[in-house]
Amino acid sequence: MAQVSSVREEAPARHSRILMLSWEYPPVMVGGLGRHVHALATALVAAGHQVTVVTRHAPDAPLEELREGVRVVRAPEDPPAFPLATDTLLAWTMAFNHSLTRAALHAVATETFDVIHAHDWLVTHTAVTMRDHLGIPLVATIHATEAGRHQGWLPEEMNKTIHTVEWWLGHEASRIIACSQYMRWEIGRLLDLPEDRIEVIPNGVDAPIWRAEPRAVAAARARFAAGGPLIGFAGRLVYEKGVQHLVHALPELSDRHPGLRVVIAGDGPHKGELESEIHRLRLGGQVNFAGFVGDDLPATFAASDAVVVPSIYEPFGMVALEAAAAGAPLAVSSTGGLAEIVQPGVTGVTFPAKNPNALAAAVTSLLADGPAARRMARQARAMVRARYGWSAIADRTVATYTDVVANTPENRAQARAKLAAGRPRIVVPEGNLLALDA
Repeated sequence: MAQVSSVREEAPARHSRILMLSWEYPPVMVGGLGRHVHALATALVAAGHQVTVVTRHAPDAPLEELREGVRVVRAPEDPPAFPLATDTLLAWTMAFNHSLTRAALHAVATETFDVIHAHDWLVTHTAVTMRDHLGIPLVATIHATEAGRHQGWLPEEMNKTIHTVEWWLGHEASRIIACSQYMRWEIGRLLDLPEDRIEVIPNGVDAPIWRAEPRAVAAARARFAAGGPLIGFAGRLVYEKGVQHLVHALPELSDRHPGLRVVIAGDGPHKGELESEIHRLRLGGQVNFAGFVGDDLPATFAASDAVVVPSIYEPFGMVALEAAAAGAPLAVSSTGGLAEIVQPGVTGVTFPAKNPNALAAAVTSLLADGPAARRMARQARAMVRARYGWSAIADRTVATYTDVVANTPENRAQARAKLAAGRPRIVVPEGNLLALDA
């Protein structure tokens, strides 16, 4: 009887070739999605993979460049100067996808790819077109949902249309990536997708860049504080970020903590309403609307005695991780992905969303016990380093690519054929004794 070897030779690891689609990429940065795609793309390149990002053009940026090892192909506005505003969003999106598709076709004319990775609904039309054109799998990251942003309902026809495009992307993609268990549940429920189609891979944090120099921290403290405690907030000024509940907690916090100041880093459509409410509450001298502070954000976080994340809807909670990486004590609403990041009493404190009194109590617990606040901040920083490094996130993402590529119908058929060709066949020699004929 011929011997069958029990030693299995491992196939050499193969680097992936990824076509990534995103409406944000440096220098176009609107929210957290742009930072995520940039960090993921550069981490994949650092691990030896080939990444081409097709994205939106920006003034003074080249239409194509090699940036940090990532090939970036930018789609010019189509038609030129078409307005991007709330009432024209759907029309702008369709025009953008026409231009994005042409840019993607240009990108694939000189390179081959294994997988397409689309980020959010704004690139869906291009993603599906390129999937069909190239005949390769489509993976999609859904960073948030329209129904989630509006607390489970879709108030206008535009919101319903966006939800429909999200549903379409979810059902066209071979695999969906969600940033938290909460988002996995939400996507499955809202888009009617089975759980085994949704992979949970958290966002990552480049922890070292959030560690500010002591001089920068002291400068931020001098700029925003006034001898008393400093509360920090960073994010878009929109309803779902819950800044209004932080504002409504300030009268109680001010009474408890003389000299308290608040710095609000960010901008958005609700800024005017927030300023009016602060004026009504006679808190104008205590709140600093700093706008986008850019490179000063790590120092601003580190200078704060508490960073508050009062979100009503938060798929993940990136700002909490960034503040933790900067060394700030955290007070976050116990909602969405935030509830998976912050362990109460260990890496920060939590409070129910939309509850200004509970928010005030949580922040007070940090301001009143400095040693405990600093201990939780240290543990949160260690948690970020251990769990949310971008190299590990990139490896998990590549594992998803590899799985969907291996499970295309063509590859499954090839694998079956290869297995059949190499399988020992059973023959019946003289004497009816069975033997393996390799």
